Amino acid sequence: MAFAAITYDVKPGYEDELSEIFRGFRRVRSADVPDGTGEQAGRILATAVFIRDDTLVRVIEYEGDLDAIARHMAEQPGVQEVERKLAPYLTKPRDTGTPEGFVATFQRSLLKTVTQLSIRDKPNG
Repeated sequence: MAFAAITYDVKPGYEDELSEIFRGFRRVRSADVPDGTGEQAGRILATAVFIRDDTLVRVIEYEGDLDAIARHMAEQPGVQEVERKLAPYLTKPRDTGTPEGFVATFQRSLLKTVTQLSIRDKPNG
C-alpha cells in the first residue's frame, strides 16, 4: 500500500468554507480502479484532507498504478463537484475540467514521497 499527497494553493481565511466542501464529498461506489481495458489497475483504500492557512493537502492511500488512480478520480462526479466548488478559493487556477487536465494537474500537485511506514510492513532482518 502506498500514499500520495496532492496540494491545493488556497486563499487563507477560508478554512471553514473549504472544510464544508469536503464534508459533503460524494464517495465513489467502488474502491476498485479499472484500467483502460476494464481490468483492475488499483484500489483507493482511504483519503484524508488537511488544511492550514493557504495550503490544503489531500492524502490518498492506494494500491496499484497511481496514474490509473488519477484517471479514475478525474471521472468521478464527486471529485468533479469538489473541484468546481474549490475554484473560487484557489490562488492558482487548476485545469481539472477534463480528464487530461485533471491528470496533468494531479501530477503537478503531487508531493514527493520522502518515506512511508506502516505497521503492515514487515520489519527488515
